[in-house]
Amino acid sequence: MTIDQQLEYLRKGFVEIIPEDELKTRLIASEKEGRPLRVKAGFDPTAPDIHLGHTVVMRKLRHFQELGHTVVFVVGEATALIGDPSGRSATRPPLTREEVRANAETYKTQAFKILDPDKTEIRFNSEWLLPMKYEDLIRLASRYTVARMLEREDFSKRYKGGQPIGIHELLYPLAQAYDSVAIEADVELGGTDQTFNLLVGREIQRDYGQTPQVIATTPLLEGLDGVQKMSKSLDNYIGVAEPPEIMYRKVMQISDELMYRYYELLTDMSVAEISALRRKIESGDEHPMKAKGALAERIVSDYHSADAAAEAAAVFRKVVQEKQVPDDMPVHELPEEMRGAPAIRIDKLLRAIGLCGSGAEANRKLKEGAVSVNGEKHREMSFDVDAGQQELTIQVGKKWARVKL
Repeated sequence: MTIDQQLEYLRKGFVEIIPEDELKTRLIASEKEGRPLRVKAGFDPTAPDIHLGHTVVMRKLRHFQELGHTVVFVVGEATALIGDPSGRSATRPPLTREEVRANAETYKTQAFKILDPDKTEIRFNSEWLLPMKYEDLIRLASRYTVARMLEREDFSKRYKGGQPIGIHELLYPLAQAYDSVAIEADVELGGTDQTFNLLVGREIQRDYGQTPQVIATTPLLEGLDGVQKMSKSLDNYIGVAEPPEIMYRKVMQISDELMYRYYELLTDMSVAEISALRRKIESGDEHPMKAKGALAERIVSDYHSADAAAEAAAVFRKVVQEKQVPDDMPVHELPEEMRGAPAIRIDKLLRAIGLCGSGAEANRKLKEGAVSVNGEKHREMSFDVDAGQQELTIQVGKKWARVKL
């Protein structure tokens, strides 16, 4: 590609590139010097799984890799102890070191579902932040003012509304900015809610004698509700490590209008192709369910395989659309100790009938939304039994069972 073609390719999916002319200059220099750009994005492991909202930025990282550049995937092991205050109306509860470390390990493995391992550096910001001495922290804090920090929209709203702001939260943008200094970032990517933090990175790099990074922001992907941004805490997410049939079913739950947004941010389909698809659906030449099914297959293929996507589609048609259940489904009697109770402990039942190997696995499957009872997704530990009900049909991923009550 020419430099202009590279810029055009990179623009898709970005809200803003600041400043775009600097990105072009760096691409030209990179080509002339034979030095790949160092393209950074940070992810705080505040939850164990990466979801599709995270992948909007990660897909753009991969686009830089396809052009020959190096991605520095920063796992915010240290910053997660603070908790990113971006967009929050209250202080985020801190995590323990053990929780952060366990979550960080899952991020490392899941990142390579999207990124090229040969062109990726996985770095933990605990490498440079935790060894900092008190005087180092004071020196870093001296490079920014409280007045500038309170210009940030969420801090400003909380301050004006009398909501508390912890001193540690004011340190978060500085810690993220120092990550860029430590790895000598040429470009940093993040969601639009990260714009302030990314700009702080430019200023701190300049203060440390480095050329300020170019920043590029991506839209925030709406979750399954089509309103709030995708988030595990809001339970409106699709995890990249979820089973194929769960991923497929969740994509099929989104609205027709949100489907176009997912096509734009989660696939390589061009804007022109997405516009053409919209026209076909609006004219009645294509049914939206068919287009949504194609989207679901694309997404499942990306994180599993084409065969897994085809199988997930077949399961969805049979179980959801045609209301069928597998012919060879095993039948179990309800364990004696559970009989006569008005409610059944689903986690214990899943273990008793072999759909889960342990209570911990059953709890995890319930939280992930991977359990269905009588065709409805179920997340609660207990299930209320209606009078006269004679059996339950339970699904956990690809496993099915019928339980006689």
